[in-house]
Amino acid sequence: MSLFSLTKSIKSLKPPTCTAVIAAAGISVRCEGEDKLFYTVNDKPVLAYTLEVFEDCSLVNDIIVVAHEDRIESIGKLCAEYGFTKVSKIMKGGATRLESVMNGIYAASGKARLIAVHDGARPCIDIHLLEKTIHKAAKFNAAAPAVAITSTVKKAKDGVIKETVDREGLYEIQTPQIFRAELLKAALTNAAKKKTEVTDDCMAVELIGVPVHIVEGSRKNIKITDNQDFRLIEAFLNEEYF
Repeated sequence: MSLFSLTKSIKSLKPPTCTAVIAAAGISVRCEGEDKLFYTVNDKPVLAYTLEVFEDCSLVNDIIVVAHEDRIESIGKLCAEYGFTKVSKIMKGGATRLESVMNGIYAASGKARLIAVHDGARPCIDIHLLEKTIHKAAKFNAAAPAVAITSTVKKAKDGVIKETVDREGLYEIQTPQIFRAELLKAALTNAAKKKTEVTDDCMAVELIGVPVHIVEGSRKNIKITDNQDFRLIEAFLNEEYF
């Protein structure tokens, strides 16, 4: 093997440069007044568990947190308390999730090859799942973890079942959703310009015709949406740490 070929091979093995954007600008509407990001498990806030995984991942170079304006100061204090040195910016969120994520990705360094978007309210993300998704995105430009839907799925209207949906090939998509930086910027900008309502970042990428590859997700990687989920994440985190 020539020196040129060897150098080229070594460069191809270089870990991807990844910036993580943590979406934490929600207002916990369905949690009956409980701030889900600062709900404590073993005296540690949910958001701290989330950030810790990205802080500890060697493939993540820096972290940008997008937060509600009222939380920016408290998140800054949290990062200082837990020593999250990779958190480079805490950005103000927008009126929608799309706007918030865009605020985060456009604050990322131009050197970032990949951008990972993760829900701050998913504290049970596993570092191995994160790394696996980063590697998949580095290879295929777009990747996300997913779990197959195993329950029977029904379509209903006005409280009445209309049909049973074939669950073959149906998946629940999770985060982190990871993309080539320029691809994600183009996809979200396109959705914003067309005022298209997108439910996640994968959908924005799909709309410009780019396939998103999936990796096997984890059923523990749930997003806190209401008070009942607090009990679940407590169980998962206690299992992980004790």
